Amino acid sequence: MFVKICGITTEEDALLAIGMGADALGFNFVPGSSRQIRPTVARDIVRRLPGGVMTVGIFRDELKESVVETVHEAGLQAAQLHGRESAEDSAWIAERVPYLIKAFIAGDPAIDDLDHYSASAILVDAPQPGSGEVFDWSLLDGRERGRPLILAGGLNPENVARAVGVVKPWGVDVASGVETSPGVKDPVKVREFVMNARDAGSAMEPTDEEFDPDAPRPYDWRDE
Repeated sequence: MFVKICGITTEEDALLAIGMGADALGFNFVPGSSRQIRPTVARDIVRRLPGGVMTVGIFRDELKESVVETVHEAGLQAAQLHGRESAEDSAWIAERVPYLIKAFIAGDPAIDDLDHYSASAILVDAPQPGSGEVFDWSLLDGRERGRPLILAGGLNPENVARAVGVVKPWGVDVASGVETSPGVKDPVKVREFVMNARDAGSAMEPTDEEFDPDAPRPYDWRDE
């Protein structure tokens, strides 16, 4: 189970999340966000991180040139587009960054045009991203769309296992659900979130009887 801790604002919280087993860290560049971080600050944090962790820049309706510039300035590995970016702009960005995550609001019909966005993975969030609100998971109809699915929207240590059991995503994403205040992570909540998500993910893995050695192995972003 891929776990992304979003809204990182300090080196301490970045190292905390990594120490608790997170696979990815999200840095929010959305103007006006309570978790907004400057590219230079994100760059300084990223430079001091150990290897093997995906670093993601979060953008919303930003100019495509600015997205690419910020990703490279901060030394990030991925961009996450969390607004109403067009398929054309998304594809343009995908050609210029190592990895692209395209976020969609639950129920957005645009998700059915996913191929045009050239995203490596998709993220589905609540109607008010960052609000900590849970959406109706049944809106995810379970159809295979050819991309890893990351579930977000109101997740926390108490509900993440149930969310994984219902939606069966490739990964989960959390910000407010593991915080004491906006942009300040709670060590206990981070640890419990990662542990509960991983335990639920393990429960989805096939048994020895179900395992097919010739089947494609699980998707790994490090292969990109």
